[in-house]
Formats: sequence, C-alpha cells, structure tokens
Amino acid sequence: MHPLMLHVACDLGPIRAVTAAITASAQGCEAEFRLDGYVPAIILPPAAAPARQDNLWQTTCFEIFWQPLGGTAYREFNLSPSGQWAAYDFDSFREGMRDAPVEAIAVACSHDDAGLVLKASIAADLPDPAQVALNAIVEHADGGKQYWALAFPPGKPEFHSEANRALIVER
Repeated sequence: MHPLMLHVACDLGPIRAVTAAITASAQGCEAEFRLDGYVPAIILPPAAAPARQDNLWQTTCFEIFWQPLGGTAYREFNLSPSGQWAAYDFDSFREGMRDAPVEAIAVACSHDDAGLVLKASIAADLPDPAQVALNAIVEHADGGKQYWALAFPPGKPEFHSEANRALIVER
C-alpha cells in the first residue's frame, strides 16, 4: 500500500490517513483504497446499483489516472463507495474528455467507525507501462473536503496534473 498525502490547503479532519495500491492485471487492473479515521464524520454516498455515473467526485470518491508512458492521453476512473463508477478518456490535460470504453468495473466497499476499504476490479484496455495516480476525495459531514494524492503540483489540488502520476505500473 502507498501512503497518500493530504493537500497542504486541507484541514486534517476526521480521516487521518489514506493508503492505496494498484496492480496491473491481464484484464486491466485491481485497486484498493483504505481510509483510516472516524468514518461516521464523513459523507458516504448511499449504496446504488453498479453503473456508470457522472459527478462522483463531488463527494467522497476514489480516483485512478492511467497514462501510458511517453504519451499525453490519459484515462480517469472515479470509484464511489456507492458502487457506482465513471471512466473518461482525455487527449491531453483536461482536453478532449469523453466516456472511456470499459468491459466491466466492480466496486466493493466495506467500512466501520474506524475505517473504510474500497476494492475495484477494472476490465479495460490499459496500455503499459503507465504512470498512474491514486487519489481520494473525502467529504466531511460539514461539507468541507480533504484531497489526498501520491503527489501534488504546486497550487490548488489538481488531480489531472501529470505531477500526481507518481507510480509506474506494468504487467
């Protein structure tokens, strides 16, 4: 598991640590995210039918950005504790956004008062080697948000920045 860092502009809040891991698979990838802290003090979207859904990042959500080495195009996955997901392709930094083709995405989430674990299995064409970002957005009950990532560029939290893609993943 890789520790994610809290963006410098965020208050610590109820979640004290976030870790994540990703492994390339023959079908795509497997990912796991863990939150440690007081889970009753954060917003968790209610369980929903597993389906593609936009705007998941507006509340507690986990993200993967996958960019083949040497390219400018990348794919973004949003994984909600609700079981819903989204996948987008971009031609370059925030340009050319469109729904990305995926064969299947399965999201499983469990939690108790002290933590949360989200596991995702993604079946999609994911070229490798790739530089990858693992991110988390945690919404507090009072509406505040924490932004967690492997790395951040200077300035505001910007998950689309190549600076976030701090892992190299290959099969």
